[in-house]
Amino acid sequence: MILASQLRPGTVIRFERQLYKVLEVAVKAGGGQLGGVVKTRLQGVPQGRLWEQHFRPDERLEELPVERRAMEYLFSDSLGFTFMDPLNFEQVQLSRDLVGPTGHLLQAGTSVPVAFCRGEPISVVLPDSIEAAVRETAPPMHAGQESAWKDATLDNGMHIQVPLFVGVGEIVRVDLHTGRYVERVRLERKRGA
Repeated sequence: MILASQLRPGTVIRFERQLYKVLEVAVKAGGGQLGGVVKTRLQGVPQGRLWEQHFRPDERLEELPVERRAMEYLFSDSLGFTFMDPLNFEQVQLSRDLVGPTGHLLQAGTSVPVAFCRGEPISVVLPDSIEAAVRETAPPMHAGQESAWKDATLDNGMHIQVPLFVGVGEIVRVDLHTGRYVERVRLERKRGA
């Protein structure tokens, strides 16, 4: 059991016979004879329904244990995204709602942490950025404005804007949250890592 005032983002609780993952918590102190309140934003597990709920700070809730495992992304299809545990080769399929809208940009072999509660996947943490090769773009231009951009298609199918000096076959880093070019990955730096 956990007090509502001790809730933190990422905690999984059972409330009214449903499982919820805590996304946000705000504790408001009460004044005078009024008691405080704990405002939470919850996500239903596994259905993903968002819900806002208020608790008394001293209210006891059932906390469920969460296990985090590094899983390797394999592929996606119409049913969802398939990940594999590299230790025991167990495969798990996660729904598109659970992975999120940028999941289709993951490349096979990418390792991501997946949280499980009672053996069921409840969340996945995608990386902040990915690296991908440029499949199509205009020929590189090394002279010119540094702030000029051109269209490019990456090997994962993503369309982005890249600087003029980037050419076909080069590897670029892309921010997964914004979908924007971050930098060109230098091959010698990549080999040394």
